[in-house]
Amino acid sequence: MRVEAQPAYVLHARAYRETSLLLECLSLEHGRVGLVARGVRRERSRFSRAILQPLQPLRLSWMGNGELFALTLAEAVGAAHAVSAQRLVSAMYVNELVLRLSARADPHSGLFEHYVACLDGLATGESEAWTLRRFERDLLADLGYGLVLEQDIESGRRVDAESSYAYVMDAGPRPWRGQADGLMIPGAALLALARDEMPDAECARILRLLMRQLLQNQLGGGLLRAWSMQPPAGGQNC
Repeated sequence: MRVEAQPAYVLHARAYRETSLLLECLSLEHGRVGLVARGVRRERSRFSRAILQPLQPLRLSWMGNGELFALTLAEAVGAAHAVSAQRLVSAMYVNELVLRLSARADPHSGLFEHYVACLDGLATGESEAWTLRRFERDLLADLGYGLVLEQDIESGRRVDAESSYAYVMDAGPRPWRGQADGLMIPGAALLALARDEMPDAECARILRLLMRQLLQNQLGGGLLRAWSMQPPAGGQNC
């Protein structure tokens, strides 16, 4: 298998053997791929280690078979996304989400586009919390776990902005019946996420809690490292 000049981003890089790097990348047409950049840690290398970093748009070429491919070309495409220090935790959180929830060699046509839009949002001053909620929603949809947000799963009626709901995992919202239901979710919050309309502060807080529950469910109860990280002053909790 040979792939040429594929738009991609590095999600994570770590040392591999004595002189190489193992890269986990998100590519436009091939989804997540594992690449070995051989010899890149040598003083003289045909690859620029400086560009093999998260947030840098790249064109990558690779070849081989199996789970890991050999990187054959790496070129920067413009400048890296200028995410501020206060928002770097959120950018790394987005990378960790993609890394944990997507499988290698499983293309998803919309994921790359949503990923780039999320990085753009974090870099250009859009609401940090809202940028993350939108990406979480779109990531789940891209992976085949789209959320039911506008329909009461018990009655079939449309969600009412003035009512409160509980969210049933892998199903959708139903009327909230009390504290035993766990998180009480305003219908307005569900509709805001469904309609891509920025919610008020209280609905935004509830959506953060809801999305964490939904993502943890997809992680089989596991946790993300970014959830335990304290953001810099001025940053948002993921």
